[in-house]
Order: sequence, then C-alpha cells, then structure tokens
Amino acid sequence: MAEHPEKKHIVVVGAGPGGLTAAMILAYRGFRVTVCEAQHRVGGRNGALELGPYTFDIGPTFLMLKSILDEVFHEAGGDADTAMDMRRLDPMYRLQYQDAHIDATTDHEKMKSEIARVFPGHEDRYEQFFNQEQTRFRYLFPCLQKSYHRFSTMLGPDLLKAVPHLAMGRSLYDVMYGTFGKQDLALAFTFQAKYLGMSPWECPGLFSMIPYIEHAFGIYHPIGGLSRISETMADQARQNGADIRLNAPVEQVLVKDRQAQGVRLVGGEVIEADEVVINADFGYAAQHLFEPGILRKYTPQKLEKLRLSCSIFMLYLGLDKLYDMPHHTIFFAKDYRRNVEDVFHLRDPGTDISFYIRNASALDSTLAPEGHSAVYVLTPVANLRAPIDWAAKRESFREVVLQNIEARSPMKDIRAHIKEEKIIGPLEWRDDLNVYEGATFNLAHNIPQMLYFRPRNKFEEVGHCYLVGGGTHPGSGLPTIYESGRIAANLISRAHQVSFVSGNLEV
Repeated sequence: MAEHPEKKHIVVVGAGPGGLTAAMILAYRGFRVTVCEAQHRVGGRNGALELGPYTFDIGPTFLMLKSILDEVFHEAGGDADTAMDMRRLDPMYRLQYQDAHIDATTDHEKMKSEIARVFPGHEDRYEQFFNQEQTRFRYLFPCLQKSYHRFSTMLGPDLLKAVPHLAMGRSLYDVMYGTFGKQDLALAFTFQAKYLGMSPWECPGLFSMIPYIEHAFGIYHPIGGLSRISETMADQARQNGADIRLNAPVEQVLVKDRQAQGVRLVGGEVIEADEVVINADFGYAAQHLFEPGILRKYTPQKLEKLRLSCSIFMLYLGLDKLYDMPHHTIFFAKDYRRNVEDVFHLRDPGTDISFYIRNASALDSTLAPEGHSAVYVLTPVANLRAPIDWAAKRESFREVVLQNIEARSPMKDIRAHIKEEKIIGPLEWRDDLNVYEGATFNLAHNIPQMLYFRPRNKFEEVGHCYLVGGGTHPGSGLPTIYESGRIAANLISRAHQVSFVSGNLEV
C-alpha cells in the first residue's frame, strides 16, 4: 500500500470521542487533519462542565471495556495508562431498591454473596449468567467491530455464526429474567439498557452482553473525570499533527455531485477537504449540515419516523460537603416498570422516578475544593416527542428530583449545601448541545436500526463522507463510539491506500 497520505486533508466536524478517535489515528498515519469544534473545549457530550471551582462530566460517567480505549490510543502512538490515572472501581456501583441494596462487583464470590444476602437461593444463577453471556460476547462483539457499509457484511461468516446468540424476539429483560427467575434481581442486570437510552422490556436481548462486560472487565474512572479522555485524545491528536480549532462551528458540509468537498464555517470560511468525518449528533447533522435536497434517505420527514432514545434531566450540583456514598448509585423507582414505560412511551415522568447519583469526589479530589463535592444526578425522561412543556415543568421537576434524593439517599440535607447548580434537560440538550429531539442517546438500538440498517460509518448518502458517534454504527456508549472512530479511520486509510496495523482490520 502507498505511504503518502500527507497531501490528503481530512476535516472532522466535532471534537467528541468519535471524532477525536478518528483524528488522532488519522494524524498518526500521516494525514493532514483539521478538527472543527463549535464549543470552547473538546469533548461534546464527553466534555467537562465547570461551575465555579467544581468540575463535572457532561455525559458519560462509566468507562467500560477499557481495552478498546487502550487499543485506539496505541494505534495513535499513545498510551492511555501513561497519559491518565485510571482507577478501577470495586464495587462498581450500588443498586438501591426500596428496602435493600446490592453492591455490584467483579469478584464472583462477593457478587454471589451479595445476591444471596438480598435474594437467597438465587446466587448460583450468577455463574449461569456469566457463562452464557461470555459466549454471547465472544460471538457478537466482533460483529459490532465491523463496518456495514456493504450489505455483504451481513452475510459474512462471523455474523452468521452469531445468529443463534442474538436472542431474536426476546428483550433484555426476557433474557435476564429467564436466567435469574426473579424480577427485582433481573433489574440488576437489565438497568444497563439505559446506557442505550432504551427500556429493558424493549431493548434487544443481545445486549445482555453489556452487564457481562461490566462483570467481566470492570468499570473505570480516570482521575479528573471521563472528560479527561477527550482532552487526552485531543492532546494526542495535536501531538500527531492535527489542528483542532475551537469556537469553530460548521454551518454546512459542502457537497458537489453528491460528493463531500469540505465544510463552510459559521461566518463563511470554507475549508476544502478530501474526506469529511461528521461527529455531530446524527439527527442534527441530517437536519442542519446539508443543503436541503441533498439527503434523500434521511429527510426531515423520514427522520421523524426513526425510533429515538430517551432524554435525561441532569442536575450538576457543587456542594460544600462530602457525603459517605458509593461512587455510583442507581436508585430504582418503586414501580420501576411503570416508570420506564412512562419514559419510553412519552408520558410525564411523575414523582416515582428512577435516578442515578455519581459521588465521584469520594474518590477524586480534583473535581471540587477540599471538603466539597461535585455531585452529578441523572434522571431518565422522555425525549421531546413527548407532549411535555419542559419550559414550564423544569423547576417543578427539579423539586421532584431533590425530594427523591432527600428521601432515598444519605444526602438528606443536600439543599443546604448547594453552592453551584446547573440543569440540562431535554430542551437544553436540543437547543444548547444540538441533540436531535433532545434524545441524548441518539437513535434507538432496535434491530431495524442496527448494523447495516443504522446510518453507516461510510455515509450512504454522500461520497467522501464518514459518520462517527453514537448515532451511527456500532451505536451509543463510549467503547462503541471509539470503534466508530476507528472504523472510519480504517476506511479512509484503505481508500487512500495507506497501510496500518489495527486491532480492527475487518472494515
């Protein structure tokens, strides 16, 4: 293969984790790379939010399948462990029921003891879970690492071998209830559907490999927060020669004869490119980044027919107090299924809510002043297709969230200690962060919107245009978003006959 990519210019729209992954790898391989980021700092939904002396992650707080992060850094000439202080969490998180809790751990004997303590007689089901999902993961995850820009990949031997493990016609809840035989225990292995913005009762059963990934490989926290990953990726990309331009919003991808030619920034500057990589939210990009009439498959009318993930209502709270709570705690609603159905059937969330608190300052002293804490509270809610007036409801729902925190967590006096606060709800996701319909986890991950049927990394609508991020294949979640960036980088490298060594050669 040729080794002269330096004259080929790649423009990356957006400095989220997918775009930064592609940028640092392509720059390392010798391409000229320009990243255009609309905000004043990198990261997108994987960026940092600063409120006075407090630092928060905007979005992701669980780092799973760290091996993928390690691989993409290696392929960009870097080392994630050298660049960041990674801490493996044990226990991974606490699952809080109404009158009991489970501390989830990767230690099998401890995990079985936790199950026996709360659900006696069901602890031996844990080994069954682990073994069956280990097999599913071994067959299915390599399929997610492939590009599906050609339909023939759907007929490849790896995917055909994986078909018996797809749990077709069964939901994630169906699979886990079948394994554990008890509803509340099954919730401990199905709440992970929320990572995809889906209901456990609707999420495809194949995603039962997500709880396996947690229990097999653990969950990590980089000191400084998960936004440190994006910042470190940007550092690596710059070190490799990439130009990362902040406060440089892209107004339009320039297309001629259905081929991307570059981008035009807000203000009129044109940047020509041989290839364009789009890391914007997919629905937003389809609506706003192409001249009307360019897209045919993803017109505004057709976007309205796609299934979307839920939204989330975020409270970022800078507190002048430290609380004795685990790093991650998930609180289940009293009627969890009804709460989930309210969220995903576009109904008002009511007052019996599920929510999640990250108390990272218990481990990470860099996020707040001494004796203070940066507390992150996430509540799943319906996306903006729901008939909910969030402008009117914003303050009353904040009250609901705080009441639940006071009633169900050790933070009984939280209001007295709030020094800084920010809310990001469905409207803010849409209007401030350019998230289509406020659907924070992008397109839903139902079978008709996966693999070849999801917007493809090599965009099917426009030539010389590639998609990365949660709205394209392989989907939401940091490991799969990193994979989208690596797939795009590999596709571009092959298109320009640039040799490379990758943990993901099947593109």
